Amino acid sequence: MAADAIKQPSRAQRGQEMAGGVNLREKLDSFSDHWSPRIVADMNGHDVMVVRVDGEFTWHSHAESDDFFLVLEGELDIDLRDRTITLGPGELYVVPKGVEHRPAARRGEVKMLLIEPTGMPNTGDEKTAATKVRI
Repeated sequence: MAADAIKQPSRAQRGQEMAGGVNLREKLDSFSDHWSPRIVADMNGHDVMVVRVDGEFTWHSHAESDDFFLVLEGELDIDLRDRTITLGPGELYVVPKGVEHRPAARRGEVKMLLIEPTGMPNTGDEKTAATKVRI
């Protein structure tokens, strides 16, 4: 993982306000990579990100933090070991910390908003995590 991609100081850490609102559709339209989150804002030590996903992600958990998913477009399955949660546009789910899960876009591409503590690997493991890019 590229350390500079997630260790850049946030706007808040630099003492700056946001210049204006963030258009999530424009941000999502600016890239096509799947499972590669893009940071669009900072909030209280957290990255606010958009991501495009297709297919299944890896089973993983986060020992130190809950995992927040908000579906903007499409239909997302969040597989848990005992059941599957299905989300449509405008629906969110929070996976509690330590719970193993696998997000999956099985019926076409899904666009989501994620909120994670700054520096938290999206797989729970720095060795296998995607690099977060600020856009």
